[in-house]
Amino acid sequence: MNFEYFVVKRLISAKKYKSSISAPIIKIAITAIAIGVVMMLISFATGLGLQQKIRDKIAAFNGHIIISSYDNNSSKVSLIPVSKDQDFYPEFKNVEGIKHVQAVATKFAVIRTAEDFEGVIVKGVGEDYDWSYFKDFLVKGRLPDYSSKLNDEVLISEYLANRLNLKVGDRMPTFFLREDKERPLQRGFKIVGIYDSGFQEFDELYVIADIRHIQRINDWNENQVGNFEVFIDDFDQLDQKGNEVYENTGSFLDTQTISQKYYSIFEWLSLFDFNIALILGIMILVAGINMITALLVLILERTQMIGIFKALGSQDWSIRKIFLYNAAYLIILGLFWGNLIGIGLLLLQKYLKLVPLDPRTYYVTEVPIYINWDYILAVNAGTLFLCMLMLLIPSVIISKISPVKAIKFE
Repeated sequence: MNFEYFVVKRLISAKKYKSSISAPIIKIAITAIAIGVVMMLISFATGLGLQQKIRDKIAAFNGHIIISSYDNNSSKVSLIPVSKDQDFYPEFKNVEGIKHVQAVATKFAVIRTAEDFEGVIVKGVGEDYDWSYFKDFLVKGRLPDYSSKLNDEVLISEYLANRLNLKVGDRMPTFFLREDKERPLQRGFKIVGIYDSGFQEFDELYVIADIRHIQRINDWNENQVGNFEVFIDDFDQLDQKGNEVYENTGSFLDTQTISQKYYSIFEWLSLFDFNIALILGIMILVAGINMITALLVLILERTQMIGIFKALGSQDWSIRKIFLYNAAYLIILGLFWGNLIGIGLLLLQKYLKLVPLDPRTYYVTEVPIYINWDYILAVNAGTLFLCMLMLLIPSVIISKISPVKAIKFE
């Protein structure tokens, strides 16, 4: 091993490379690995980041699982009330992995100002509502407080505020249409906060208000709500938990996961998995081919040395290990620079948001970044392992070299 270590040190000497024919090939191989790692890290971080960001935004407005009356299931508004007296409310004890359950109600309305009007959905929430998502969305003002007595505080989107020329502190005349009444019912709400989720499909619709307003307008009692929103701990178990929730609710209730309700969006998101896998395959293949080329050049350039080793009694596998160790060093060098550049670019985007996106197409205002050591380590370990595996085949050429011919080789 000491002999192999000595030879490897000589092979990877920077001075040796500078005067070597293989120097440009080696630099290209290292660069190819570095670029491949950068591309793989970016594809993972942006692909997973976009998936996570979009599903979190959908969950913010719907929960992960929606429990409602069958008549409410296909509608954006609450038509048939559901009693709050359920075994799963306020805690879903029969199913593990349920983080939170909240009761909500929705109703169509029209916001009317002196200059314009806009149709919206007023979403009524109560003291059990989880505001953690909207804390991140909040851009002006504060979140409403519905923990005590009924009040007229509302949260509207920046999109609606700009369209209707409204700001924090303004009164917002809102008209609710009622099927059994000829004239709409007016409510005056006070804007206390403005949010921006970047998901225009929701931002252009939803106004958050006290659920007790919806209950009064619909002539419901305080024990009646539109539906329940269920949040789970692990999104990867969404389908499984959706089935478990369905089995543990009454026969008069239906459940729907957000992947079912927004099927087209989640199908689009699933394409990112294929894109990531395709980029991984292409980058590793390119890096492997470049490393094979570099290894073959090193072997050909040191044919005489291989012949001498064989003449001295070295085994083929021992000589192959020398070149494989050298190749591993080059791969690790490429991984180092690839990680340094790749993670640096990801951090710049994460904190400085240099690359914007069109929210009408991608549902986010900038490229989201998800950084996790699991996939970073997997990219590095996978690249090193697969490249070394690919190099085992060309290293077989060493066993074909004749010591007599190799010593005479120039």
